[in-house]
Amino acid sequence: MDVLLVDGYNIIGAWRELSELKNHDFHAARERLIDELSEYQAYKGWRLIVVFDAHLSQGIEKKAKQSRVEVIYTKEKETADERIEKLVSHYKNVKTNVYVATSDLMEQWTIFTQGALRISARELITEISQIKKQIASKVIETNNVKQRGTIPLSKEISDHFERLRRGK
Repeated sequence: MDVLLVDGYNIIGAWRELSELKNHDFHAARERLIDELSEYQAYKGWRLIVVFDAHLSQGIEKKAKQSRVEVIYTKEKETADERIEKLVSHYKNVKTNVYVATSDLMEQWTIFTQGALRISARELITEISQIKKQIASKVIETNNVKQRGTIPLSKEISDHFERLRRGK
């Protein structure tokens, strides 16, 4: 099993579009990141946990699941780094590869000592972009295959057959 732990605000800060969005709407930036990560998770099949510091909210820890992405808002006075370190300790074993997405150098060194692997914010953003292009290309390819028939037909005849098929 592979697990990816994401330092949410670190990635938002490194992602130009999300960083600009957070200046206007912090909630929307978080939601957009989670949406992007859910596509990434669906493509990779990894367990994905995004952790946000609770510095904008007070109180107890909150956990949620959006799509197949687990979202953790740390408890008051707990940083995302501290929570990620605990999660690395929890998940790291012989059968599990744990990756941490952050560009925080101190955090990278800490997780390295625990046996986790790092993915920089820039690497994650680039990989998400490449995956989106691959998906778009596959969708176009699939649509083109579906539109091809064994006999080439004009658009007019093809539309007529489609109307007949639908009973119109």
